[in-house]
Amino acid sequence: MLPPKDLLLARVKANRDGWNLAFRPPGLEAAGPGQESVWDYPRPPMLAPAPATIRVTDGDIEIARSDRALEVKEMAGAPVPYIPPEDVRTDLLHPNGRVSVCEWKGAAVSLDLMREDGDEIADAAWTYPDPFDDLPEGYAAIAGWIAFYPGKLDCYVGDEQARPQPGGFYGGWVTDRIKGPIKGGPGSAGW
Repeated sequence: MLPPKDLLLARVKANRDGWNLAFRPPGLEAAGPGQESVWDYPRPPMLAPAPATIRVTDGDIEIARSDRALEVKEMAGAPVPYIPPEDVRTDLLHPNGRVSVCEWKGAAVSLDLMREDGDEIADAAWTYPDPFDDLPEGYAAIAGWIAFYPGKLDCYVGDEQARPQPGGFYGGWVTDRIKGPIKGGPGSAGW
C-alpha cells in the first residue's frame, strides 16, 4: 500500500529545498557533438522524448520496445527511460511490495520480472502509479509507465546497450552520449 500522497509531499519538501544547484564536482567531462553532460540537466528533473527506440530484453525474450518512451533527466544522473505499459510485457511484471520515494516524482512501486521458466529477477523494474503533480515538469505524464534497471536486464537505446549507473541504487542508463561524472560512485553521496 502506498503512503498518502500529501503526507509524502510534505516530507520531501525539505529535500527539494536543500539542493545546491551551483555545485559541480571536479573532473567534469566535456560534451562533444551529439553528447550531453549530466551537469546540464535540471533539478527538478525534466521529461524529454527518448532519442531512439528503447528496448529491454532478457536473453532472447523482448520485454519492452518503444518509440514513445520519455526520459527523466536529472542533474548528475544518467537518463532513465520510462516506457508506456502498452509497449511492455506487463504480464511478466509483478509488484513485490517494496516502495521507494523520489522527492520529485513521489512513491515508486518496485516490480519483479517473472521469467516464462518460473525464475524471477527481483526488482527488475519500477513504476510511479500516482506521481506528484505539484510541479510544472508534468510527472503525471509517466503515471503507470515502467522503467527498467540496466544492471538486471539488457537495455538498449537504439543499437547501443546501456550500462548501469554507478552504485546500483539509481536506474540511469549510461550510453556514450552521456558525459559525467555521474552520481552513484564513491564520493558522490551528496550529489
